[in-house]
Amino acid sequence: MSERDLIVDCHVHVWELPPIAPVGPTAPTWTAVTEEPGPTELLVEDMEANVVDAAVLVQSSGSTWDNTYVAESANKDRGRFRSIGLIDPMDMGNAAVAARWMDEFGVSGFRFHPDYYPDDVVLDVGRNRKMFEAVEQREGILKIHNRVGNVSQMAGVVSRYEGITWVIDHMMYPEPGMASDGWAAYLPVLELARTSNVVMMISDVHNRSDLEFPFADMHDVVKMAIEAFGIARCIWGTGYPGYLREKNGWLSLADELRLVRDGFDWLSDDERRLLLGGNAVQIYGF
Repeated sequence: MSERDLIVDCHVHVWELPPIAPVGPTAPTWTAVTEEPGPTELLVEDMEANVVDAAVLVQSSGSTWDNTYVAESANKDRGRFRSIGLIDPMDMGNAAVAARWMDEFGVSGFRFHPDYYPDDVVLDVGRNRKMFEAVEQREGILKIHNRVGNVSQMAGVVSRYEGITWVIDHMMYPEPGMASDGWAAYLPVLELARTSNVVMMISDVHNRSDLEFPFADMHDVVKMAIEAFGIARCIWGTGYPGYLREKNGWLSLADELRLVRDGFDWLSDDERRLLLGGNAVQIYGF
């Protein structure tokens, strides 16, 4: 298989329970309690069954700030995995923490959830300047998970730290109802494409849609996103390992692939290969 043909899932949560790995909240508004493990082994089975070559392991919000499980899972098989951790945006010492996770544990970067902090700013704020600089020095990746209404936080920092690759998680949740006025509410997200270090992750399309597969009410906004960012700055991701995908309301891995391969029938073969893995190989260094 050529590098061009690799399939890379850029967003999968894996986690364990005590005593293997800790569980607990990572934000003031996060109250979910993890009761069932979602181990890396389950993901590997799912990947192999669906011929997915590599994946980015993303720390779960219910797994504390201790990223050891995802980091060590990735380090055991660097040909197949990379890891993204969580880091506390309210911790005044988070620059040193970020450096430690990247230098000693090999994480590729971190994920932030601005919406989980309704009373605070977590991105465009002075206390995190040194942390962003530490990530930038290491050419790290920062995934931003929030909704359209909070786009200003991301807009305030992406051009300031050009050495960071900023990823818009789950397209920043466009909703079909936004289509009535030409997706006007979503345009500020598309404007982030003006900054060349911002990447769009095409994912979680089905959970936004009001229709059955292939979720046609979301196709226009997916096309808009790909047109704005260009196919070279778009990546693909899913969500959970194995049977936990459908248990948590997501598509099976087979259907996630079918959506891109068959549902997005306007994509050319070259565009499809780049979206499903070619771009991720470059961004994550597989």
